[in-house]
Amino acid sequence: MTSATSADAITGSLPVVVAGDRTREVAFTAFAQARTPDLVRMAYFLCGDAHRAHDLAQTALERTFRHWNKLADGDPYAYARRVVATARIDTWRRNRKEIPTEDDAMVWRTAEATEASDTAIAERDRLVRALAKLTAKQRRVVVLRYLLDRSEAETAETLGVSAGTVKSTASRALALLRAELGADGFGTSREEGR
Repeated sequence: MTSATSADAITGSLPVVVAGDRTREVAFTAFAQARTPDLVRMAYFLCGDAHRAHDLAQTALERTFRHWNKLADGDPYAYARRVVATARIDTWRRNRKEIPTEDDAMVWRTAEATEASDTAIAERDRLVRALAKLTAKQRRVVVLRYLLDRSEAETAETLGVSAGTVKSTASRALALLRAELGADGFGTSREEGR
């Protein structure tokens, strides 16, 4: 059997990838490798569960890839973040009952995290535990508004609520976080009403 024949036997009926498709795959792969840790981290802050966070990130990557031709020239990361948020909301609506796990101490391994001191890791764990004590609605608002630095209008649009709801929910959530973390553990340098 020649090498060409053996290669045909291995590939079987796989589709032939044309040059344009290969470029698309390479571009998406680079995007996915760069942004997956951020998507998983965001999803974890939204749901408080490592397994669900990975599922949400995979859902976002799958949907982003499906629309890659339209998104590649724009901001695919913004689209992927929105997919994570809406997929989390859809899951919450289906389940309606959510119990965050208190013992889920997740430490994200990134280049910066491996170099971080024990104090920084402990503070991050403290913040994750405090976020887990918020309601699902409060956690979504805090993550979108403060972690992802979205305006009140953008947060309201993403969640499908009014800007007033975002303001009041954020206010209550921040008060709970301040009580949980202490006055010096949670500052507010962000201007209100942005």
